[in-house]
Amino acid sequence: MRVTLLLCDHATVAEGKLYISGGGWNMTAPVPSPSAVALLVSVPWDQANMRHEIRMWLERQDGERVERVDEFGRTVPIQLDGNFEVGRPPGVLSGTPLDVPIALLIPPLPLQPGGRYRWVLEVDGRTQEDWNLPFSVRPNPEHGTGPAALPGF
Repeated sequence: MRVTLLLCDHATVAEGKLYISGGGWNMTAPVPSPSAVALLVSVPWDQANMRHEIRMWLERQDGERVERVDEFGRTVPIQLDGNFEVGRPPGVLSGTPLDVPIALLIPPLPLQPGGRYRWVLEVDGRTQEDWNLPFSVRPNPEHGTGPAALPGF
């Protein structure tokens, strides 16, 4: 399976196409703001008509998973889970890979100014080095590199 990933300000899927706004960044402001991860999954012909599980989580540079406090007061990892299945359309030549566009919307996250992070994608329990999206948070010039204060997730 081949996957193309892109950090962006916003992404959406409509009519089988991936629409991206503000894509291709790897550095963000220290002020929490919404973002998105755009994925284009190329599913091999022989893996069509099968359910595929995806998971994406956020890690610090040292590989430690980033956590948040949920609405019940529990500490949980920042993680997105889902699944997809693509069928073989009539008339498509046997052996043709089938593309699946996916847009994952990320709410504002209180990340450490000056910190380095990466989103890690897993498909069907497997990951690859190029399924990582590293990015940095610029230092906060007014308040140093202390954590950004933001209630909730």
